[in-house]
Amino acid sequence: MNTVVDASKELTRAGHAAGMAAYQQEGLRIASQLDHRGPVRFDANGRLHPDILAAYWKHGFYIFEGVVGEDEVNELRRDAGEMLDRAPVSPDAKVDAKGRPALGRDAAREPYSIIKPLSDPQGGTDFGDGRHPSKMAEPKPDRDAPAYTVLRMRGMCQYMPAGLRVYGHPHLLAIAASINGDDFVPFNDVIFVKQPHVGGSVAWHQDGVTHWNSPDWDEGIHGYNYQVQIYPTTVGNALWVMPGTHKLGRADIKKRVADNGGSEQLPGAMPLICKPGDVTIVNRQTLHGSFANSSPDLRISITFGFHRRKSVLGQHTALTMRIPGVHYDEARIFKRASVIAVAIDARRQYYPNEKPFVYQPFAGREDEFRCNPQTLERVIRNYNEHDLAI
Repeated sequence: MNTVVDASKELTRAGHAAGMAAYQQEGLRIASQLDHRGPVRFDANGRLHPDILAAYWKHGFYIFEGVVGEDEVNELRRDAGEMLDRAPVSPDAKVDAKGRPALGRDAAREPYSIIKPLSDPQGGTDFGDGRHPSKMAEPKPDRDAPAYTVLRMRGMCQYMPAGLRVYGHPHLLAIAASINGDDFVPFNDVIFVKQPHVGGSVAWHQDGVTHWNSPDWDEGIHGYNYQVQIYPTTVGNALWVMPGTHKLGRADIKKRVADNGGSEQLPGAMPLICKPGDVTIVNRQTLHGSFANSSPDLRISITFGFHRRKSVLGQHTALTMRIPGVHYDEARIFKRASVIAVAIDARRQYYPNEKPFVYQPFAGREDEFRCNPQTLERVIRNYNEHDLAI
């Protein structure tokens, strides 16, 4: 189903969209044959229903339908929209499009990834320990396209009140406990932005880095990511996954692309199609990626992940968090995990009729992590300096 592009002709945005059509239809056909979606369900003990767990471990992903309600989706849209509005106009700019100081100029970690429209800034580079070895197609943007577009935004728990609250969502945390144990720990969070007609690619990759050669390796050792979808996710802007690849160890992505005639339209993949309020879960060992958004559809995905504690404890920093000599001891894990405790309380205050999740590592210490101005400064400000990437 891959499309061969004449190298003598420049690939336009419209040409890219047309060239994806057959591949997209095949992806939808594959998706229609898998048991990979439905409402979240728990058993009598509050654990994720065994049927859903079985589907997740079989495929390496699942779509939980309708987890986040319409009002909360609208709040997430509002806060994410404010972050987008406050983004710098170019990678080195200090101001946003309205001439105001861009958001996060005083942050310990840069909140924004700013790229050229329809580009793939990571494919074929050393970014993320070389996890993206093959480059995606980079169509020429339309004449009226902006010079730059946002690909990622970071720091949702600091800059988005609704982002902090969804981080404490009881169903999502209960799923984390079901998959990674009651003492689960956080990974990081990032907001992926696929603006219509200009959104960039994320080249095919597997997220895990640390444990591929571990004697304790198994299909869940690198954890997983959620994506809370706040706009319709369509075949033109979706994340694509390769079912079952989380079980196979480290993939030779360059060989897969070469065996496919050099095309990034890898056979066997499928898109994760969602409505607003749906939440995807993707195993970090699953081969996945996203194509340039040549479609007219916006996607904004609120993304955050969780690990098994034993996968993290004693390991060293990895990916963009790689800092020589820094490792994940109990103190660092506690510091980063305290964000979960604050998020639970932020949600408790905002949704008083909702039963809060009890995060076992902080059980009995909830009063130390109430969401208030002092705790926001102590725990949430620059919290992503302490992400736990493996």
